[in-house]
Amino acid sequence: MATKPVPPRPAPRLYLATPPVDEPAQLAAELPGLLAAADVAAVLVRLRETDQRTMLSRAKALGPAIQNAGAAVLIDGHAELVARAGADGAHLTGIAAMEDAMPSLKPDRIAGVGGLATRHDSMAAGEAGADYVLFGEPEASGQRPSTEAVAERLGWWDELFEPPCVGFATSRAEAEEFAAAGADFVLVGDFIWADPRGAKAALIETSEAIARAYASTAGKAGAEG
Repeated sequence: MATKPVPPRPAPRLYLATPPVDEPAQLAAELPGLLAAADVAAVLVRLRETDQRTMLSRAKALGPAIQNAGAAVLIDGHAELVARAGADGAHLTGIAAMEDAMPSLKPDRIAGVGGLATRHDSMAAGEAGADYVLFGEPEASGQRPSTEAVAERLGWWDELFEPPCVGFATSRAEAEEFAAAGADFVLVGDFIWADPRGAKAALIETSEAIARAYASTAGKAGAEG
């Protein structure tokens, strides 16, 4: 696995997770405006578990609204749906799931991976060809590492390795901290959709927070250089 070249690193970008998708029509109508309002690199489509045909139909309904806005479409799990849905890749949980999905995704599509409990797991995922590694997502029990632990892991990865790292943020403040720590992308979801002001306001505010964090760290790096 190649080591990361010398900074400066590009500005971190947003990675937006959808709510669990039952009926995609309203979300498909809302997404173009959201994606035009902030710098969103990719959208993680989280499909409500049901039969394959229904999930495929829902993924297909969302794809054009995302891709026409210049963002990539990744499906959460279900790598078997990616090609048929016209999606750009899949997010897998755990190295075993990623390795199982590789034949259907590579070389043309993105394979991202989370569920990486240890540094060794993270390095193994990178060696196995992950296009990005995700740190900070909740376990099935709902438990997740502390903000400080996630930031530390992002900084470690950013300093040493080439594949991008993604920080799973549960608030605007976490998004800002993870961007400062070294995340290449910040995954946001539930707190965006739950914001009483609306998802667009929350997304814009979070995007601005990430930009501030990057500007601050870039300024420090320049001063140190």
